[in-house]
Amino acid sequence: MLKSIQSLNTMTVSQMTLEELFGQVMFSSVVTRHDRRQLRSVLLERTLNEDEYAIINRLLYNVRRGWVKIID
Repeated sequence: MLKSIQSLNTMTVSQMTLEELFGQVMFSSVVTRHDRRQLRSVLLERTLNEDEYAIINRLLYNVRRGWVKIID
C-alpha cells in the first residue's frame, strides 16, 4: 500500500489521469503545489472533454466547501 502511494506521488502529468489525481486529492483532503501544477498543465496543454471539466469543477467545489485544503 505504501509503495503504491509513493509511486502515485512520483507520476508525471502524462502518466496520471485526472481521475487518479481526483482520487488522490480526495483521499488526502489536500491539494499540494504539485497537484496544482498538474491541473494547470492539463488545462493548458489539451482540450478537455465534459467529464474532465466535471472532475475539475468537483475539485474546486470541494475546496470552496472546505472539504479539501490547499497547501504549499
